[in-house]
Amino acid sequence: MADHPTRDDIDLVSGEFWGRDPHEALTWMRANAPVYFDGRAWGITRYADLKAISTDTATFSNAQGIRPDAMAIPMMIDMDDPEHLRRRKLVNRGFTPRRVREREDEVRRVCDGIIDRVADKGECDFVWDIAAPLPLIMIGNDLGVAPEDREQLLAWSDAMLSGLTGDPATMGAAADAFVGYSDYATRVIADRKAEPQDDLMSVLCHAEVDGDRLDHDSLVHESLLILIGGDETTRHVISGGAWQLLSDRSQWEALRADPARLATGVEEMLRWVSPIKNMNRTATRDVVLGDQEIHEGDNVLLLYPSANRDEDVFDEPFRFDVERAPNDHVAFGFGTHFCLGNSLARLELKVMFEQLLRRLPDLELVDAAEPGYRAANFISGYESMPVRFSPVASPVAPT
Repeated sequence: MADHPTRDDIDLVSGEFWGRDPHEALTWMRANAPVYFDGRAWGITRYADLKAISTDTATFSNAQGIRPDAMAIPMMIDMDDPEHLRRRKLVNRGFTPRRVREREDEVRRVCDGIIDRVADKGECDFVWDIAAPLPLIMIGNDLGVAPEDREQLLAWSDAMLSGLTGDPATMGAAADAFVGYSDYATRVIADRKAEPQDDLMSVLCHAEVDGDRLDHDSLVHESLLILIGGDETTRHVISGGAWQLLSDRSQWEALRADPARLATGVEEMLRWVSPIKNMNRTATRDVVLGDQEIHEGDNVLLLYPSANRDEDVFDEPFRFDVERAPNDHVAFGFGTHFCLGNSLARLELKVMFEQLLRRLPDLELVDAAEPGYRAANFISGYESMPVRFSPVASPVAPT
């Protein structure tokens, strides 16, 4: 290994590192040690390197797991091609552009229902009362979860996501959550095979490509991936994006004056928040990257928040700008594992902010200080964000 500067405050597999603002350390890494070894994993900080690794799946494999401290799970994100591509083609049947477009009215109804529950109160916790319910309801609808079971779905998702960090203290709860979700999903799968409905689980149960179909275990694991991959991520972008808009009121007012700017505004929220902090790849051979020798079997972490603030790619990367263009961020990853749910996430973000800007135009922060982050080394974001607004009566549905 070449001479390599180190810092005591960088631990890329630590929830504490990602639970505070990591950008001072990430900026230092890009400038001084862009391929950084923290003792357990190599951190890839620069945009160009991250993209190159994401497309070189022969050298940097997903098959040993996307977490550096946890085993692979039999779902497509923990697979390499051709098995990954086979699974992806089948699951993609539930995320076609047409299917996503057709869901806009559904998303808008859900957003309005969420806002209705707080509109006359004049205050709420933005994270838990506005941001969290949207992806939870949408995923619950997709997976055939009854409304009264959504809180259980959230608990399972949280427990299994915590288990992906490799912390021994979380493993028991994660295992129990997997058993609970598997039993629930098994009942839904049997129902949808017998009587298909207009939901994603039905699409997955009946999807066929070149004679291939998802077997029962694959249905459980791929629906689980949709759950843990789509719940917290979208929640954190809604919350983090709102905080940026409200802490610089001119950005909020710019979107109010011209809601069409939300197209670029949503992309800037995704770049800024980058809710997935890192994904692991495992080196399949010895390779030199930059001036560093990476050995076969080493963990290689793709640091998306760092790539999305790379000074060589983004002008003034630490300036939040709802009109930023171009904005070729990597919040959804890159290459063969590019997030399948990206179109649905973008739709949820666009519609939620359209409705907030229209219905709660004077929404403001209660506290100007930036909210605290969850101490998690995989997906992290704000845990609470009190807001206030002028109370408004919710529309009364016709009887």
